[in-house]
Amino acid sequence: MNKYKIRFNKSRGQEGRGTEEHVWRIFEDNKKEYLFKNLDITTPVKSEIDENKIDYNIVCYGQLIIDRETSTAKIL
Repeated sequence: MNKYKIRFNKSRGQEGRGTEEHVWRIFEDNKKEYLFKNLDITTPVKSEIDENKIDYNIVCYGQLIIDRETSTAKIL
């Protein structure tokens, strides 16, 4: 299982940061970042603060399924 950190995309709409509708940032095992419009999580989640104590994350473990048609991240 991979670890996913989910954050609200505060820079959405800016160059390289998705459209205004891409409101979710998902970090997979701290290596890869994805931007999504929608989010569907069916695994247990918890909150945590990042190492710089600036941003809060929702964290979960599971498998990421990407629905490109609807720009939805499904974490099972």
